[in-house]
Amino acid sequence: MNIHGFNKSTLLDYPGHLAATIFVGGCNLRCPFCHNASLVLRPYTQPVIPLEEVLSYLEKRRGILEGVCITGGEPTLYANLPAFAAIIKDLGYKVKLDTNGTNPAMIKDLAEKKLIDYVAMDIKNSREKYAVTAGNKDISLNDIDESISLLLSGIVEYEFRTTVTKELHTENDMHSIGQWINGARAYYLQAYADSGDIISPGFSAPSKEVLESYKALLSDYAEHVEIRGVY
Repeated sequence: MNIHGFNKSTLLDYPGHLAATIFVGGCNLRCPFCHNASLVLRPYTQPVIPLEEVLSYLEKRRGILEGVCITGGEPTLYANLPAFAAIIKDLGYKVKLDTNGTNPAMIKDLAEKKLIDYVAMDIKNSREKYAVTAGNKDISLNDIDESISLLLSGIVEYEFRTTVTKELHTENDMHSIGQWINGARAYYLQAYADSGDIISPGFSAPSKEVLESYKALLSDYAEHVEIRGVY
C-alpha cells in the first residue's frame, strides 16, 4: 500500500465513529471534479508515509479510536489490500472502505472474509453519463452493476454517495441513479467543493434548494437520504 496521507483523527469520514483516515495513491478513473488530483494523477510526487509509522500510531490509539477509513485514490487497485485490512482488524479496529466500485471481486472478498465493516461507494452519475463523469470511456458498467448488487444484498453495511455538480448532474440523472440503487439503505448527496487540487477546475455546486429537491425525489428510492457539504 502506498500511503500518501494520514488523518489521525476524524469524526467525519466514518459515520458514528471516531476514526483515522488513510489515503492511498493511484486511481483508474479521472473524474474531472476529483478533489484529490495529486493522489490520482501524480501519486509519485507525494511523500510516502511508512506503514510502520501508521501501524505504530494505531497501536497506541487502541481503545480511543474506533475505526480506520481507507480511501484514496482507489484502494481496491492494491492486491495487498486484504492483508492490510486484516492487520488493522487484528488491532481491534472497524474498517471502512471508500471505493469507486470498479473492483466488485475485491469488495466481495473483503466482505466475505469480514475484513471490512462499512463501504462507501461512489455513484458518479446516471448510466448514460457515467463514462464522461468518471473520466474513463472504457469503464465497465457491468462492474459497477455488480458492486451495487453486492451492497444492496446486505453483504456489508454501506452507503452510496454522489458528488453533485451543477454542470454534470440534472434532475433526470437523479431519477436514473435512484432507479439504479432502488432499495438502498443510505444515499448521500455531496455538494461539490473546490479543494484547490481539482483535476479539471471550473465546476460548481448546485444551490441548496436544488440539492434539497434532489433529496426529496431520491427519498422515493432510498431509505435514508442526506446532503453533505451544504454551505
